[in-house]
Amino acid sequence: MIKNLVLKSLEKYASRWLVLIIDIILVCISFILAYAVRFNASLNFNLENLYFQIPIIAFIALISFLTVGSYKGIVRHTGTRDAFNVFIGTSLLSLITISVVLFNNFFNLIPDFTIPKTIIIIHYLITVLILIISRYIFKAFFEIISIELKSITNVLIYGAGDSGLITYGALNRDTKNKYEIVGFIDDDLKKIDKKIDRIRIYNGKKIDKEFIQDKNIDEIIISIQNIKSEKLLYLTDNLLELGVRVKIVPPLSKWIDGDLEANQIKNVKIEDLLDRKPISIDNPIVQRDVNNKVILVTGAAGSIGSEISRQLSSYNHKHLILIDQAESALYDLQQELVQKDKKDFTCIVADVRDQKRMSQIFEQYKPQKVFHAAAYKHVPLMEMSPYEAVKINISGTKTVADLAIKNNVERFVMVSTDKAVNPTNVMGATKRVAEMYISCLSKQTNHNTKFTTTRFGNVLGSNGSVIPLFKRQIENGGPLTVTHKDITRFFMTIPEACCLVLEAGTMGNGGEIYIFDMGKSVKIYNIAKRMIHLSGLNFPNDIDIKITGLRPGEKLFEELLANGENTSPTYHEKIMIAKNQRINDEFISHKIFELCEVNKNHDNQKTVQLIKEIVPEYKSNNSIYEKLDSTTKN
Repeated sequence: MIKNLVLKSLEKYASRWLVLIIDIILVCISFILAYAVRFNASLNFNLENLYFQIPIIAFIALISFLTVGSYKGIVRHTGTRDAFNVFIGTSLLSLITISVVLFNNFFNLIPDFTIPKTIIIIHYLITVLILIISRYIFKAFFEIISIELKSITNVLIYGAGDSGLITYGALNRDTKNKYEIVGFIDDDLKKIDKKIDRIRIYNGKKIDKEFIQDKNIDEIIISIQNIKSEKLLYLTDNLLELGVRVKIVPPLSKWIDGDLEANQIKNVKIEDLLDRKPISIDNPIVQRDVNNKVILVTGAAGSIGSEISRQLSSYNHKHLILIDQAESALYDLQQELVQKDKKDFTCIVADVRDQKRMSQIFEQYKPQKVFHAAAYKHVPLMEMSPYEAVKINISGTKTVADLAIKNNVERFVMVSTDKAVNPTNVMGATKRVAEMYISCLSKQTNHNTKFTTTRFGNVLGSNGSVIPLFKRQIENGGPLTVTHKDITRFFMTIPEACCLVLEAGTMGNGGEIYIFDMGKSVKIYNIAKRMIHLSGLNFPNDIDIKITGLRPGEKLFEELLANGENTSPTYHEKIMIAKNQRINDEFISHKIFELCEVNKNHDNQKTVQLIKEIVPEYKSNNSIYEKLDSTTKN
């Protein structure tokens, strides 16, 4: 606290008038030194004359410096121009002094006032030297002080165990930044008030805002290995409320050559606060199944499709075909892969709804595996455009799946969503119809293509998800918009979601729907508050949260299983198979074909009516299509 006050005082009070006063004092000191030099450091001169001359020299200096303005420069930013101004000001001082002395001697106005010319010359040289050097000395002093004060980060380390000690050592070894370890925090009562290297261990329960302000704490680093997600969430929520930056030490497996470096300590991210353990998949079968294969990815420029493409590009595939209708996003992906020196891939601008175009691509490249990620996914927009939702989510899926069979594709993997479960909106319902069509195809015996569906919740950071929206709203000063205070969603990271898709591409005999054990669903309202705190701001003082009301088709709670679905385990504890509802394959296939034909008439009411017949559990919520539910019952 005292350090910061010193720095602020230097910045505030090193004003131009203070500089002017110091310059005049230095001019007077230089005048005394000039006499000392002239008389060989002896006092063999008239001191009374000196006392009389100093005020006159000070007055002349005041006039000279005011005229030139040499005092106006910011001393801590002294440069060549400032040194030149000092030279001009001192030259004017000496010129005026000589003129005054000559004028006085000629008219004998003040009999006792005379200054030897050698004194004036020596004074001039000493003054120039002292004033310029003093400025650079002050500049260097200010830089040292500001670096010392501004770069020092006061830190508390949460965890006084082995990991905490290693973190302490890493911070002390860091040469680029200056850390001052104020103390350790631990919940073990046996460690409280003891010291490590003369640094005290504090009780975590006693750390409050008053403590943080009193110790001027900038950061708290959580250094606990194998910390449970619930514990990290609890600690982070409480620590962020204190108005400090919260960082976390990475797992031991990510340390460089087994050693922790200070630059590996990162800010806590929203991905770290999902209230569940990250799902990790390391399956050598994935490598076996994609190596030396021709692989096609639809929707390759989207959030999921692009990550699938990135992960696939790291394998030794034979050829990778990336398809998307969004040319700019596809171009960006292409350039990213080129810069990473990825080879044997082709980016194609194409629409999965164009049967002829897609047929040409299949015939030309003859893919062996297809990852189908092309879809419209924005709930409110699709609620207004059922025609487009059916055309891409159902017709597009049907086109690609049919071509997969026709071209003897080994495996077709479809990316679905938890919004397909007991859907309340057009988007979710169309994805459910697509799931049902894939299920129908998987039961046919006239082909060898294996069909697999992956179903997961919201993806952090994907296009249209709440995280990028909240980030933009925070950058714009808020408020953050949440549709309902109690709305919850399942979340995972994009790499996790794509690992699931690749894993599903190796599992089962076809027809399965794979889902994650995603842990607890998370309140969007709580995510909004955490993001505000992680941005270094306070809720609601800096940024508030505005409740806007549920959007058309939106529901409070998402589900991973539909009515009548159960799960069975797989060899991975976090991946399960949803046992499909029994459906009349022939009836559903006929209805889907009818839906695709009817949709061409752009009659949204009729289109949604047919979707509800295919998906009986589809009940519209907060939508203009709610009236069709009563019609369907009748």
